[in-house]
Amino acid sequence: MKVIGLTGGIASGKSSAARLLEEFGAAVIDADHLAREAVRPGTESLAAIVALFGQELLQADGTLDRSAVGRRIFADPEARRALEKIVHPEVRRLASQKLQSLKESGTRIAFYMAPLLMESGAGALCDEIWVVDVDEATQLQRVMARDGVTREEARQRMAAQLPLAEKAARGDLVIDNRGSLEELAARLKVTWEEAIK
Repeated sequence: MKVIGLTGGIASGKSSAARLLEEFGAAVIDADHLAREAVRPGTESLAAIVALFGQELLQADGTLDRSAVGRRIFADPEARRALEKIVHPEVRRLASQKLQSLKESGTRIAFYMAPLLMESGAGALCDEIWVVDVDEATQLQRVMARDGVTREEARQRMAAQLPLAEKAARGDLVIDNRGSLEELAARLKVTWEEAIK
């Protein structure tokens, strides 16, 4: 089975690209979904996060308050690194399990979509890496609109990841997503036909 890492910066359009790839017939594993699974109530990861940051990061139902966590870690790089040390190894373990399951089921191509693919070392799970790229001004506007944050908060979130230019330089294939969803779909369709089929 060939594993392709799908990454990019915050609000670059990774999720849109992943949805389109699924429509084309690809199997996609989403690291964000695995991160939620990794911190479910009762998990060691959630207990470690509460021990580190306190009960105030839990909601009434015992789940992690992701908005509160985001506000905390994007304003404090040290806190972000501490959280990543807890969550990244568990996400990587879950990804390995799911990839193995896909392989055993006869899947030929699987995409592993992870915003921090390069930063977390999970690129080692992949045979090649595709990077969804966008210019900084568009990325900034998308983060502000999507997350309802100020320009400064959007910049903090962008700064928490490797610069997109660096990701693009390290990727095997770069997908330009500065335009509309229709333009992204057209580009990805061509890439799918050429690189996969």
